[in-house]
Amino acid sequence: MFRRDTPAEAAFRTEVRTWLEANLPTALRGRTTRPPPEELMPWYRTLSRKGWIAPHWPKQHGGMGATLNEQIVMTEELARVGAPPLPVQGLNHIGPILMEFGTEAQKAKHLPPIVAGTVIWAQGYSEPGAGSDLASLTTRATLDGDRFIVKGHKIWTTWAHHSDWMFALVRTDPQAQPKHAGISFLLIDLHSPGIKVRPIRTIAADDEYAEVFLDDVTVPAENLVGKLNDGWRIANALLGHERIGTSNPQFVLTALERIKTMARATGIIADPAFQDRLAAASINITALSALFSHAVELTNHEQSPGPESSIIKIVGSELLQSLNELLVEAAGGHATADCPFETNFGAVDAAIPYLFSRRVTIYGGSSEIQRNVLARRVLNLPS
Repeated sequence: MFRRDTPAEAAFRTEVRTWLEANLPTALRGRTTRPPPEELMPWYRTLSRKGWIAPHWPKQHGGMGATLNEQIVMTEELARVGAPPLPVQGLNHIGPILMEFGTEAQKAKHLPPIVAGTVIWAQGYSEPGAGSDLASLTTRATLDGDRFIVKGHKIWTTWAHHSDWMFALVRTDPQAQPKHAGISFLLIDLHSPGIKVRPIRTIAADDEYAEVFLDDVTVPAENLVGKLNDGWRIANALLGHERIGTSNPQFVLTALERIKTMARATGIIADPAFQDRLAAASINITALSALFSHAVELTNHEQSPGPESSIIKIVGSELLQSLNELLVEAAGGHATADCPFETNFGAVDAAIPYLFSRRVTIYGGSSEIQRNVLARRVLNLPS
C-alpha cells in the first residue's frame, strides 16, 4: 500500500494474518455477496471474542482502540484473506453516533450487544419518495406523552429482514421550514407490533435490502437520540460515517485480487494494454487508501470529515465500478456465466460482482448528490 509497516506493525500484521488463516472458515472466503446471518454472524462473534470486531471503537466501549495504522493493517489483511463484509450499521453507523449524541442509558443498552453480535441494526433513511432528497421524508412520529406513534414506509433498508433494531429519521414537525428542520432521530425495535418487513431481491440475485412498513408503531420517548427536531444534524454526522465506511479499501482490494486471478486464468495478464490498465487500477487503489486513512485519522481525533466525506464516497464507489468492469474484460467469454468460473487459482465470479457494483454509486447518497454537496459546501459555488 502507500506506507510501510514499522517493526511493531509488521509483528501485528503477522499476528493478524496467522490468526485469520487459522480461524476464517473456508466457506466464507471470497464470497461475492454478503453471506446470510446464519453463516456470517458466527464469524462476527469469533472476531468479537478475539477483541477485533471494532478496531476503531475506544476500549471503554468494548472496542480495540487500535491506532490508525493498526486499522489499516486489519483492513488489508481481511481483504487479502477474502473475508466477507460484515453488517456494519451497528459498528460503523449507530455505534459511533450513540457515542457522540446518545444518552448514557442508550450507550449502556445498545453498544455492548453491537460488539457481542447479539443484535443486528438497520438504517431507516430512504423512502419511496425520499431517497437522494432525504429531507422530503414523510414517515411521521407523533409525540404522545412518553411515547411516539410512528407511521410510514422505509425502503432499501439494508438487512432489515435480519435486523433487531432500526435507527430511523422521522418527521416530528410537519410544519417546520425548511423541511429538514422538523426531523428527529429515533431508535425503533423491529420486533414491535405494527411493523412489517418485506425483502427486496436485487439484480445481483441477493436479498440485501428490504422495505419496512410502520403502522402506528409505539416507540418510547427515551429512544429519541439528541433533541426533538434535531435529527438532521445527527443524520449528516452519520452519513459522513456511512460514506467513509462504504469506501473501505477492503472492497477494492478484494476486487483487485479477483481481477488478477481471472486474468491469470484467461491469459490476458500477459497483454501489455491490460497490464497498463491493471497498473492504473493499483495506483488508484493506493490513492483511495490514502484518502481513507486521512478520513479515519480525523475520526480518531474526534473530527468530522464533514462534506469532504463526499469525496471519498465518489472516489471509492466509482473506482469499485471501474474495477468490476476490468474484471469483466479479464473474464472475456466467461463473464456471462451464471456460476463461478473454476480456475487453477480458485473460483471467480465476474457477473455477480459487476451487477452488485452498480448500486454503490447510489446508496449513501448518489454520486450526483455528492457532487452537488461538494460544489455548494466545499467549493462555495452558486446554487
